[in-house]
Amino acid sequence: MATVTFDRATRRYTKGDKPAVNELSLEIGDGEFLVLVGPSGSGKSTALRMLAGLEDVNSGAIHIGDRDVTNLEPKERDIAMVFQNYALYPHMTVAENMAFALKIAHQSKEEISRRVIEAAKILDLTEYLDRKPKALSGGQRQRVAMGRAIVREPRVFLMDEPLSNLDAKLRVQTRIQIAGLQRRLGTTTVYVTHDQVEAMTMGDRVAVLKDGILQQVATPRQMYERPINVFVAGFIGSPSMNLIDTDLTEDGIRFGDVLVPLTREAHETARAENADRITVGVRPEHLEVASGTEARGLAITVDVVEELGSDAYVYGTATQVGDTPTTLVVRVPGDRVPRKGDTLYLTPRPDEIHKFSTSTGERLAD
Repeated sequence: MATVTFDRATRRYTKGDKPAVNELSLEIGDGEFLVLVGPSGSGKSTALRMLAGLEDVNSGAIHIGDRDVTNLEPKERDIAMVFQNYALYPHMTVAENMAFALKIAHQSKEEISRRVIEAAKILDLTEYLDRKPKALSGGQRQRVAMGRAIVREPRVFLMDEPLSNLDAKLRVQTRIQIAGLQRRLGTTTVYVTHDQVEAMTMGDRVAVLKDGILQQVATPRQMYERPINVFVAGFIGSPSMNLIDTDLTEDGIRFGDVLVPLTREAHETARAENADRITVGVRPEHLEVASGTEARGLAITVDVVEELGSDAYVYGTATQVGDTPTTLVVRVPGDRVPRKGDTLYLTPRPDEIHKFSTSTGERLAD
């Protein structure tokens, strides 16, 4: 096991172009499961490939433990990588696929057999050792790819979207298995995904990238409760946070025909920027719903209802926000689901409001 450190690591494919990864500084603890997440083109896979030695580092450095691996070949870094497409040899059995790297490293037959059998037991692959990949399901193939990494007993596991080829149900099952396996082995792991649900359910910490720049690093709970800026607020959470630009008054912020008070610190921060509008963020589960002629709040017209059994997500259009209609989502109990076309009035819970600068996107003081 080992720590991993990115020290202002930068990757630029063409001189003069915008970096794919821009001065990434990140420390990953010994035995930690860190998830790199972001939209397509954010630089997360490039960062992983830089750590693996598959991409050059144009400036900065990368350390594994106390070793500077910036200019080392992949085979010298003591890492094992699990790819999106499994990369299994079709003509080899499961056991042969898992043992291949050990044979190349000239390990003894006894040591290879011991490691393969041990990994097969961990991954519940013992009965499949004599089968070839074509005889396995997608989930089983992914476990073989994991086994091939495990037998090498590396200092660091690298995983590049390993679940993207699995169906939805199998993804859930496999991500639980991977997270549990990592905790059992205690191997430092860097996991890349574009799926923020995977990131929130698997990682000890989550690192969010956008346009090659690190936005925030925090535990899943911390990131959900205190996103550092508008991008993270909108990216983390499913459904995503409602974000509304609204007027700032001396007494608070307007939410439809309701005035929501702000803390003195938030007021002072906004006023320091000479802001007369701020961006308000509210999670779907933190909106209170009312209906009827006497109801107050921000009015929305129900467009779509996504029923999930015990509860439902209601997507509606608000016409009282700015000059263009705004789509909002609110969670409601499963036994109180509105109909399409109904009008609901939403008010946020005052202690669950997130405030951001409309001009910079940065979080305001609470």
